[in-house]
Order: sequence, then C-alpha cells, then structure tokens
Amino acid sequence: MLYHLLHPSFNLVQYITFRTAAAGLTAFAISLVMGPWLIRTLRGFQIGQVVRDDGPATHQSKAGTPTMGGLLILTAAIVPTLVWGDLANAFIWVAMLSTLAFGVVGFLDDYLKVVHKTHRGLRPLYKLIGQGVVAISVGLTLLWLSERELYNTELIFPFFKGLTPDLGWVYVPFGVLLLVFFSNAVNLSDGLDGLAISLFTVAAAALTALAYVTGHAIFAEYLLLSHFVPAAELTVFCGALVGAGLGFLWYNSHPAELFMGDVGSLALGGALATVSILIKQELLLPIVGAVFVIELFSVVIQVSYFKITGQRVFRMAPLHHHCELIGWSEPKVLSRFLIAAVVFACFSLATLKLR
Repeated sequence: MLYHLLHPSFNLVQYITFRTAAAGLTAFAISLVMGPWLIRTLRGFQIGQVVRDDGPATHQSKAGTPTMGGLLILTAAIVPTLVWGDLANAFIWVAMLSTLAFGVVGFLDDYLKVVHKTHRGLRPLYKLIGQGVVAISVGLTLLWLSERELYNTELIFPFFKGLTPDLGWVYVPFGVLLLVFFSNAVNLSDGLDGLAISLFTVAAAALTALAYVTGHAIFAEYLLLSHFVPAAELTVFCGALVGAGLGFLWYNSHPAELFMGDVGSLALGGALATVSILIKQELLLPIVGAVFVIELFSVVIQVSYFKITGQRVFRMAPLHHHCELIGWSEPKVLSRFLIAAVVFACFSLATLKLR
C-alpha cells in the first residue's frame, strides 16, 4: 500500500532491505499494542486453554490462559505486508493467502475446543482434509504460475549443485506433503511457553535471508540458486513474520499470558512451508526447521512403536514433554531447543556456500 503510494517520489521504499525492516518493526509494534487488548478480550469471552488430562501435571496451572493468540500473530504479520509489500507481486499473495487459509483451519479447531470445553477440536481426519484442501490449492496455483513461466517445478538439492530434477505435475503432491507436514510439525511443537514461537522466529529469520538471496541476481548466480525476481518480495513478508513472532513472544514467554492456539500454529507452519516452496528451498526447510521435524517424528515413533510392541520409546511425546518428565525445567527445555534451532538455521545458511 505505502509502497505504491510512496514509490514514485520516495526512493527509499524501492529497497527491499528498508521495507523488510519497516515491516518487521511495524509487526512488532502491532503485537505490543494489540496484545493487552486481545488478552482482555479473550478473557472477557472466557476463551481459555483447555489442558490435556494426560499431559504433564505441571501444565494444569495453565488451564484458562487465554488462547487463540494466533489471531494477533496473523494480524501483526499480514497488515505490515499489505502496507510495505508490493501488492502487484503474485508470490506475496500466495504466501499471505496460504497462511490465512491454514489459520482458518486452526481457528475452526480452536473454536470447537472452546465451545465444547475440551482439548479435542476438529476430528483429526477433518483437520487433515482441511489442511489438504489448502495445500492442494497452493500446489495448483504454483503449477499455474509455472505454466506462465513465473515459477518452475524443479527441486534444488542441498550439497548437490547439479541435481535439479523437474517434477512437473508431480510437484503438486510433493508440495502438498510438505505443507501438511510442516503445518502439523509446528502444531505439535506448541506445548510449552514460548517454544513454538521462538523456534518459528528463528526459522523465519533464516527464510528471510534465503528469500533475499533468491531474489538478488548477483547472490543467486554466485550461490547457484534459482533466481526469481518476484521471490525477493517475500523478504518483506518474512520480515513481518519475524517481527510478529517477537511481539507475540513478549506475551507468550514463561509464564505465558497468551497461547497461540491452532489458529497460530497451523498458520505459521503453513507460512514456513509456503515461503520455502516459493523460493525453491523446499528440501532445505527440514534443516531450517529441524527441531520441528524432530518433534513431529518423536510422535510418529512413539505411536508406531506403541502399536507394535505396547511399549513407549519416550516418557511422553512430543519430545519436549519427554524432556520435562526426565527433569528439565520448562525454561531449560526452551533454551536448549532454541539453541538447537539457531544451530540448524545457521547450518542451513552455510549449505548455500557448500553447494
């Protein structure tokens, strides 16, 4: 919005770096300003967290804490993108609409939990169908853009600069799997104060850098990346995500005053996957968000092993609950998982040069 109004006469707004910083600061400010109002509003409507009966006993004190705080994250991320982004850019709209659509699925899940006063919302099958519909829509949109030479369906493999197979229409189911996988991975990681949003902010910061180099002709050529001029605009969106994440963490840090709920976690997972797909770093995302991947697979391993043997691998899944039950305090789990996230994010950026 401001980009189109100021661009003809205010040259500074033409620079991606300036608009990214402006979007991040705007998102952070929106979060800080709206946070107290949203907390009061959610408390007024008695929209509080319903804690699992089979969860760690220490979590029972969290019952009633305002939830659905993902609405704050989405507002703080989307509004600055609309203000500072180039709205003529198709990639921006794909990223925003995908994020919002995953958020809608999460909102329905949260709404049912609040109405029925239970930790069970949408049935898993219905939630999966909702995520699948959103993911398929994104995949088909990318295929449509590919046919108009605005995108390509090639895969870039980390460490192997010559390996770039073109998947063609098979790219759609591949993209669907990635979108659904990461949407659920972030969702499962949202179990401790500040955990999911901290891990997300680190991953979003890494994607900000990746989006910038993908859209920069010189850097992309030097690093042997697929160069998409429109992808550069996603740097603004990613900057807004980082600012929104930091702002939400202000209220979600231990002890949390506000939880993001599924409206936040599903949307944020979808945002990470959508951006990685648009900037052609689909296969790098599992490294960027490696802690999310580990969290999800801890659940898969736990459930699969229990069905086969009747025994558990972890004391409780996801992994962060296992760490709690072996004696780690909640802040210690957060700190150590965050350290791991930073290490993985830095390694993912290093792979660009290793190629």
